[in-house]
Amino acid sequence: MRGVNRVMLIGNLGKDPDMQFLEGNIGVAKFSLATTETYKDRSGKLVSQTEWHTVVLWRGLAELAQKYLHKGSLVYIEGRLKTRSWEDKDGNKKFATEVVGDNLIMLDKRTDGSIPGHEGIEGLGGDLPPADDAPERLPF
Repeated sequence: MRGVNRVMLIGNLGKDPDMQFLEGNIGVAKFSLATTETYKDRSGKLVSQTEWHTVVLWRGLAELAQKYLHKGSLVYIEGRLKTRSWEDKDGNKKFATEVVGDNLIMLDKRTDGSIPGHEGIEGLGGDLPPADDAPERLPF
């Protein structure tokens, strides 16, 4: 079944991307991403729940992340879930589920109105509403 483990996330980086280069000069960047859901409980009180995700980007996306992203950056990530396993030093089996990104959109508002890599395209990025103008719940 195609697309079963596809994810789309909007969140803020918890730390600067950690960039490494593997054999053959293949770049890989890894960072934590916080996504927060805010809703009203039965009494009308606003409740926020934050989830943390590990994001892995390869090659060109990894280099883009290293160059332009930093702790706190707001991004849209699209990718697939990948679970890997290993044994720790005591022989216990450990698991980690990561988001392997294949699409990245930087959502931070730029003060000069441009988006890196899109200097010739006007109107992108400068028309986004501030995050606090977002509706409390999405319609879907």
